Amino acid sequence: MLNDLIKNAYKVLDGFEITRQEVLDLVLNINNEEVLDLCSLANKVRKKFSPSFHVCSIINAKSGKCSQNCKFCAQSAFYETGIRTYPLLPKEEVLKQAKEVYNSGIRYFGYVTSGKGYTELTPEFQQILDTFDLLHKELPDLKICAAMGILSDETARLLAQHHLYRYNMNLQTNPKRYAELVSDMHSMRDKINTIKYVQKYGITNCTGGIFGLGENWEDRVDMAFAVKELDVESLTLNILLPIKGTPLENAKPVTPLEAAEIFAVYRLINPTKTLKFAAGRETTMKDFQGLLMLSGLNGIITGGYLTTRGRSTADDEKMLHSLAEFDGFI
Repeated sequence: MLNDLIKNAYKVLDGFEITRQEVLDLVLNINNEEVLDLCSLANKVRKKFSPSFHVCSIINAKSGKCSQNCKFCAQSAFYETGIRTYPLLPKEEVLKQAKEVYNSGIRYFGYVTSGKGYTELTPEFQQILDTFDLLHKELPDLKICAAMGILSDETARLLAQHHLYRYNMNLQTNPKRYAELVSDMHSMRDKINTIKYVQKYGITNCTGGIFGLGENWEDRVDMAFAVKELDVESLTLNILLPIKGTPLENAKPVTPLEAAEIFAVYRLINPTKTLKFAAGRETTMKDFQGLLMLSGLNGIITGGYLTTRGRSTADDEKMLHSLAEFDGFI
């Protein structure tokens, strides 16, 4: 027999919203055996309200030496993590890698830079705009996405004028605990303003966070509702891979069961959005990633991340076809 709290959550299938308190009651009282029931519901909600599947690939266009102290990040200049560092890649190299992604059948290409962000038209930012122009000229149907930190109204406007389709700005955790769990060198207000700037100029948004930072269930639920309030198109959900040299190198890992519960409630809270499984899919979840894809998710980043390797696009394609045979997934 289904838990009464899960039964109540079935109202999402009928188009009703689930409240913060209802979600908290659910996650704080559900037992391990009932998590699969919750995942089944989340998968039904995904099929009904957001059945299409989203695949993207990213390039680390500028690596390391970041001035910010985000506790999870291998690219922060505050920590000795042994990663490869380099300045902004030439536009010709970005185009080369974009063509490889395009030729593999992927049409969403994420351009990612380390650093606090871009709030004025510097020579480096102009190089980025020129790179986007080149990508659009050579691959006109490629969707150009970017994650470049905090923006101003001016730089958001310029990105919109230079063919940017989607901007990624993760909240990372409960906004009220951001300074404690992530960084005290920039503010959540700067992040939210960035999202609103790009929305103002018609750029779509990808906004999510990381689980395993030391947050509790209230923090996870509060982040989900904060993202819901921003009404972004896509949520990127990451599972922390502890990096040696960072303050979180010994963080308690998120278990596959816990991850399934997180993803399921994020689907119930944001039924119509793209929920994309990013970092931690292969490295932390390993053999369970297929199960997790049936917990309400409908997107992945394939081909690798910023400082950690991912799976090949061919391997991910095989996984998705297996899911399709099993569950009519795509």
